[in-house]
Amino acid sequence: MSRATGHTAAAEGQGGPPSPPRRGVRGHPWLTLLTLSVGAMMVSLDGTIVTVAQPAMQADLDASLTGIQWVTNGYLLAVAALLIAAGRLGDRYGHRTVFLIGAAGFTATSVAIGASGSLGWVVALRVLQGVFGALMQPATLGLLRTAFPADRLNMPIAVRSAVIAASTAAGPVVGGLLVEHASWSWVFFLNVPLGAVALALGVTVLRDVRGERPPGRLDLTGMAVLGAALCLFVGGLATVADRGRPDARTLALLTAALLLGAFFAWWERRAADPLVPPRIFRSVRFTVGVLAMLAMSFVMFGAPFVLIFYLQNVLGLTPAESGVRVLGLTLLMIVGAPFAAMWISRSGPRAPVVAGLLVTATAMCALSRLDAQSGTLETTLCFFLLGLGFSPVMVGATKLVISSAPVELSGVAGGMQQTAMQVGGSLGTATAGALVAAHAASALPGRLAAEGVEIAPGALDAAVRAVAVGLAPDPGTVDAARSTLTDIARTVFLEGMQHALLATAAVAALGAVAGLFAGPGRAGAEHAEPEHAEPEHADAERAGGGRTK
Repeated sequence: MSRATGHTAAAEGQGGPPSPPRRGVRGHPWLTLLTLSVGAMMVSLDGTIVTVAQPAMQADLDASLTGIQWVTNGYLLAVAALLIAAGRLGDRYGHRTVFLIGAAGFTATSVAIGASGSLGWVVALRVLQGVFGALMQPATLGLLRTAFPADRLNMPIAVRSAVIAASTAAGPVVGGLLVEHASWSWVFFLNVPLGAVALALGVTVLRDVRGERPPGRLDLTGMAVLGAALCLFVGGLATVADRGRPDARTLALLTAALLLGAFFAWWERRAADPLVPPRIFRSVRFTVGVLAMLAMSFVMFGAPFVLIFYLQNVLGLTPAESGVRVLGLTLLMIVGAPFAAMWISRSGPRAPVVAGLLVTATAMCALSRLDAQSGTLETTLCFFLLGLGFSPVMVGATKLVISSAPVELSGVAGGMQQTAMQVGGSLGTATAGALVAAHAASALPGRLAAEGVEIAPGALDAAVRAVAVGLAPDPGTVDAARSTLTDIARTVFLEGMQHALLATAAVAALGAVAGLFAGPGRAGAEHAEPEHAEPEHADAERAGGGRTK
């Protein structure tokens, strides 16, 4: 009994006895929550604020669709590949130290990105920024556990989740205002005051607590293999967006990604201290939560990647006007979170997650019907419906992941939740871009020929890249009037956008089907599930040479 109690204390309180009452600001619970919320806001805001600046960045940096994709994908993949490892680093060296290093590096790279004048530097620095972002995110949960008693963690975790959701949704609005009234560089310079506040509060408020016993060795092989597999997979999808069709390079990258993924699964079953312990997936609820988070983030990042080009290049809206169109999404994610939490406390996570994903799929189907004449009311209502679907999924899927893992793997579960969100966002962005570009490559030549339009030799690839972002081909390479080219480009782009948005709707629907397997039960009941006890003893017996009967 004492062993079990000590184990729980290690998970809840970072391995030590209850702390004495704190005096002053160092370790103050609510000031700690404020500090960590600022850090979470920086990372989450940066994940989507860049979306609305993409057209301006593309024009200023003379970038292709693939290049712009990697401004987002490079950041998301760096975060995704390192989140779980960053949690292990916090356990070993202290979450306060890791958080402060992440905040300082994130702020410095933001300044460097804003001052960059080439796409190559922007992408490279975005990857580095993602590394520092990955250091910050898992540390927030570990620091909250040391600041609040175990029975009072629900509210601070809810506040942290609400900040992440609101920041993610508010990114396009804030980005639109900055791009329109300043430049795209200020999308990154915004992190300077936020970073300064996070660092000042972090040095003053955060209390560093480490576990009594250091964790096992870092799984460096698993980290490297997982990161490489993710990069190769999304890189393979990005080649379709670049060329408009799969080719030998695409197949080579995707095959290599699948082989590395298989090797990662094999390695994790044999590693002494695996990055992702396979037994964590023995909980059906945990697996369902991860899948639901993947589906939601696939839509959350993939759909705006295409829709921002629709709003600005097809409808001709300014960046700020584009932000106003998605204001309903922002408001519903903020307002809907507490209502979703109350629903989950009464019925359990399954019904809210399934209903939220079905509403999300419905919203994506409605968005796929937008055209060049769609008005403000129609688009705003669609985004309003999308926010209504996102809220219960965000809260419910997080609840499934965090509460369904064994107590001693709660840190890994938190990293998995964030990793699923980042990976889903990367896959959604790559897939949406690939579908639009592939349709442009297949449909544009026929549409031009049907209108009797001749294109200059070697200019088709450039025309496809222009149409893939909703722009008309350069009249200097095409023998046709500007109005004709604009009509053709809009038609082809809207068809590709419809395909991409319907694909995101299908992913949301599949996520809803997966949610049905979560099983009934109210929030909090997952902690008492007996399925965790058996794997824990089984692992212990296997380690000692025995086998569970």
